[in-house]
Amino acid sequence: MNSEILLPQRSVPHAGAVLNPFVIVDDAAGLVTFVSEVFGVQEATEARTPLPDGKLIHAQLRLGNVDLMIADRLDGWPPRPGLLQVWVRDVATVLRRANGHGATTVTEPTPFYGESTLGRMLDPWQNVWWLWAPAPGQPDPTPHWDGGPDVVFTTLDNALKSLTT
Repeated sequence: MNSEILLPQRSVPHAGAVLNPFVIVDDAAGLVTFVSEVFGVQEATEARTPLPDGKLIHAQLRLGNVDLMIADRLDGWPPRPGLLQVWVRDVATVLRRANGHGATTVTEPTPFYGESTLGRMLDPWQNVWWLWAPAPGQPDPTPHWDGGPDVVFTTLDNALKSLTT
């Protein structure tokens, strides 16, 4: 599908994505380390921009063809953690790695529609990550309105409500 507004993917500089998330947190350097170690990606060190006090006004990691950009919250700025979706090879492995780096599992690996597995985590910076993995041949779950489990909604609902306190 072509858009008359969006730049065509092939025209995005540095083979990047048309849309890239940007989160503002306390301890941006810590989040950079977390993402690097959990997902096995490297920071684009040439993009790192520290302020004189050491806070980061910009840091960047590439996950696939998307750049996750991160900055420290400055005085007077509210934190702006993200709701982020990532396709991975194995949801359970990523959750274990993330838990070892201080994340909390929100949703255990759960069969989802379209032959996929879904899991979620909350990192120490209050970003909620949707982790997806292909699960070829896995049948779609029974919807909760037809007697199936409601774990996909309730775990997210509980996690997001916990962030309001």
